[in-house]
Amino acid sequence: MKKVDSFKILTAPAVIFVFVLFAYMLFVYIYMSIPIFQWEGCGIYLTNIWHASEIPAEEYYGIAAAIWGSVYTSIIAVVIALPLALSYSIFVNDFAPPRIKNAVIVTSDVMAGLPTIIYGIWGAYVLVPFLRQWVMMPLYSTLSFIPLFSYPPVSGYSYLSAGVLLGIMVTPFASAIIREAYASIPHTYREAAYSLGLSRYEVTRIVAGMIRPAMVSGLLLAFGRAIGETVAVSLVIGNTFNMSISLFSPGYTISSLIANQFGNAFIYEHMTSALFAGGLALFVIGTAINMAGLLYLRRWKQNVKF
Repeated sequence: MKKVDSFKILTAPAVIFVFVLFAYMLFVYIYMSIPIFQWEGCGIYLTNIWHASEIPAEEYYGIAAAIWGSVYTSIIAVVIALPLALSYSIFVNDFAPPRIKNAVIVTSDVMAGLPTIIYGIWGAYVLVPFLRQWVMMPLYSTLSFIPLFSYPPVSGYSYLSAGVLLGIMVTPFASAIIREAYASIPHTYREAAYSLGLSRYEVTRIVAGMIRPAMVSGLLLAFGRAIGETVAVSLVIGNTFNMSISLFSPGYTISSLIANQFGNAFIYEHMTSALFAGGLALFVIGTAINMAGLLYLRRWKQNVKF
């Protein structure tokens, strides 16, 4: 008992340090955002105006387009990541030969650890031209009357390019959770299903249905990962203050806005505070999404007993 208490005492400072660091980061973002809130109020989040001026009275900043771009591209990424992560998990657990199973898992883990600039450069020079030539142009030429495909894909740098790239980047994170949950289902359930005469496809559907909460948690965590991505998105989204539902339209995200503007923000009186306000919005959204995913997954693990 004394050893357990001693271990708690030794580890408690690390937990306290992490909590204090998190609280201090939040405090810094709130404190640095106060000047822009005093200057514009909630308009910083509700308008799509980015007017930088060396005359402070003429400055006005609105990041509605960046918030829209962050959420929109992350939704696209999650929609792409779900079938990829689920298919990967099913293949690894049910179909992959033992000889290549570990190699496939290691490859996924390596992809999760790659620097984001690698994805960004590949996306700018390979993915964007490919999507423009073989996806955007055909869809625009035939379905331009649909709002999703109504914007002409002039350069290919767009919400779609950013969303697809993010989908590829976050798939390893989502698949790790889904794969673990799928593997945790005992084989006795599969054997019972096969004994009833069900096909392999039907058994897979049943098992996948049993881990639906884990899928939701994995996607929420992937969403939180995608919404905060900076370098890779900045290279493929177009970096334009634009709010459009069209997938082929260029746009902005909060993280790419901060990355592009922070270097010269000191020239202007209110821009630094505006960027911190954008970071605060990203901080709150990302924290809420990640906490929701972790709590949902934790509840599922507590309720499910095998």
